[in-house]
Amino acid sequence: MSNPPFGFGFGLPDPDNSSSGPGNNSSGSGGQGGDPFQQLGQMLSQLGQMFSQAGSSSGPVNYDLAKQIALQRLASNSDDGDAKPGMGFASATGDTQQGDTAVRDASHLAELWLDEATILPAGATQTVAWTAKDWIEKTLPTWQRLCDPVAEQVSSAWTEALPAEAKQAAGPLMSMLGQMGGMAFGSQLGNALADLGSEVLTSSDVGLPLGPETTSALLPANVEKFTEGLERPASEVLVFLAAREAAHQRLFAHVPWLRQRLLATVEEFARGISVDVSGLEQLAGQIDPTDPQSIEQAMSSGLFEPQTTPEQKAALTRLETLLALVEGWVDVVVADAVGNRLPGADALRETLRRRRASGGPAEQTFATLVGLELRPRRMRAASALWQMVGDRHGTEQRDHLWSHPDLMPTTDDLDEPTDFADRLGGTVIGDDVDPIAELEKTERAEAEAAASGSESAGSGADTSGDGDSATGRSDADAADGDSAGGDSDSGSDSDSGSGDGPDRPSGGQG
Repeated sequence: MSNPPFGFGFGLPDPDNSSSGPGNNSSGSGGQGGDPFQQLGQMLSQLGQMFSQAGSSSGPVNYDLAKQIALQRLASNSDDGDAKPGMGFASATGDTQQGDTAVRDASHLAELWLDEATILPAGATQTVAWTAKDWIEKTLPTWQRLCDPVAEQVSSAWTEALPAEAKQAAGPLMSMLGQMGGMAFGSQLGNALADLGSEVLTSSDVGLPLGPETTSALLPANVEKFTEGLERPASEVLVFLAAREAAHQRLFAHVPWLRQRLLATVEEFARGISVDVSGLEQLAGQIDPTDPQSIEQAMSSGLFEPQTTPEQKAALTRLETLLALVEGWVDVVVADAVGNRLPGADALRETLRRRRASGGPAEQTFATLVGLELRPRRMRAASALWQMVGDRHGTEQRDHLWSHPDLMPTTDDLDEPTDFADRLGGTVIGDDVDPIAELEKTERAEAEAAASGSESAGSGADTSGDGDSATGRSDADAADGDSAGGDSDSGSDSDSGSGDGPDRPSGGQG
């Protein structure tokens, strides 16, 4: 992993983020009034403020500090961070309701078009326009769920690395170390959220269901910045992004297992993080107490990067595959819905793909959070698979695969989408399969078996065995007939645990 996950960065938290404010001259040796005693007083005041906040925040991460840092960075980087500019369907008048109206209009139109591209109904009960501040406040509860396991594992690793004598000698300082760790994690999370909040276009832009359930949200101010240089009308871009957000919400709302599976997989990886504490001795040998630069170099040398276990690798593979399947499905469905309606749909589709490939918000978040870098190749492969399944077997069959996780394509299927589509073809009613003929074939086999049994009556155990054999053949034929005919019971019993995932979806289609 090229990027250490959440909690493995080093740096002192700065809740005031004084270095980013253009007009802030209260910190740094180059500021006005270079009185060293004044600067020392300011530093001690900030340190006391941070400890005061940490005392009121429980848990491994100081989320109060994270929120404060994120909001202050947004405020210092943007003079109009709370503005919701009107786009596309309404002129900008300075009234925040204009942005809300534009988002609602775009989302309503996108939902109408999506109805023709998927069997999944609308998933959002409300559509809202968020500012970057809104995004941070609304998604922070989900970030807390994702970040706590990572921080807990890292904190416990540092504590367990201390010898028993050191723990006893530290005494009350252990609680202070816990507070400092919470502030360090909170600072790292706050800076990451500020970066994301200034870039994300929708509530689902990261790929995870971060926002409240059944809520579709777009960030008009960020969309406006994203539109610059695209040479496309703002209204067109807004409708395209609204369609992507609506498609995500349809999945999250009507695929009950998906939200929990995505978040639980991230948690599973996080709880498996381990640190090679033997690196402490090596680190001690590299540090020169008289040279601060040696400390910085040692900290950044990679000695404390987490050790990836086989279980974590498996969790990463599952997470990467599931995220790719979600993004690939959204990509195909939105293309079907708006492709013939928006002149710039293909260009926007490719722009978003390249945005991911160049390291967009999703990649940055996962690299910081769990050390995972999403590979665009997986998303393109998933998109190709969904497109092939839809072309061969129809929209209903394609979307029915979401009814149970066992029916979903695997990582190997992304590598061989044709094989997956072919396997589905064995259980799907196609042009070359006549269900009536298959039913008649089954009835003839049953009649022949019955006749054979009656003619052989009284011939002893051997004759009975032949009858059983014939019956066994007829049962097999009947099973084949049911499969070809699309027995409606097979799909509804998807939880039976048969393990034959690709064969079950046909049942749900009747």
